[in-house]
Amino acid sequence: MKELLLALVFIPVAAWASEGYRLDRAPIDSKDLLSLQAGARTFVNYCLNCHGAQHMRYNRLTDLGLTEKQIRDNLILTDAKVGDTMKVALTAKDGRAMFGAAPPDLTVIGRSRGADWLYTYLRAFYRDPLSPTGWNNAVFPQVAMPHALWTMQGERALEIVPAKDGDGPAEYRWSQISPGTQNTVQYDTAVRDLVNFLVYMGEPAANDRKRIGIVVLFALGILFIFAYALKKEYWKDVT
Repeated sequence: MKELLLALVFIPVAAWASEGYRLDRAPIDSKDLLSLQAGARTFVNYCLNCHGAQHMRYNRLTDLGLTEKQIRDNLILTDAKVGDTMKVALTAKDGRAMFGAAPPDLTVIGRSRGADWLYTYLRAFYRDPLSPTGWNNAVFPQVAMPHALWTMQGERALEIVPAKDGDGPAEYRWSQISPGTQNTVQYDTAVRDLVNFLVYMGEPAANDRKRIGIVVLFALGILFIFAYALKKEYWKDVT
């Protein structure tokens, strides 16, 4: 389970379009602090052993309503300091030796791949006896990563039924082989929280930027009124 999101290392670029499988809309909310805190917990427990976030500092999590003590006691699992960046334990050299490629940094993965893709991908694993790992993914066929969270979601099977006319989209029929520790709603919520945090890491100041932008636009609107009135005053005697 510690290799969460490792598939991002192996997935071919051509597959990013997720052709044939509809992406679900990620129900994330950048203002939901409880969701972001839960996502941060999942990230440090299951992602940081392989994937780093070298442009994100632990102390930035205080923006999520956490104290430095809470961060130090619950989210820092190494000897790192609160002011350190979220570096990965696995070195690039070891990653290449073990997996053939160094696991990518996830600081901006939410911006580069999109929330909908991440949300759908993490919920689209299924058992495949023909795969070297025994797992496959509906979003990325022939994915090299095993399902890191299978104990939570359980084992699922997928039957892909081609369209009858051979032209339309295929039908995807899911079935549960064995249950996980979480039901569907709980697992979807856990993935939602993780994706919410991944998107947050890409731009922690996004909410502040939007708020400041609204204030700036309002101020410019007021200035425009005065500028227009001044223009009319200057030009009133010009015929």
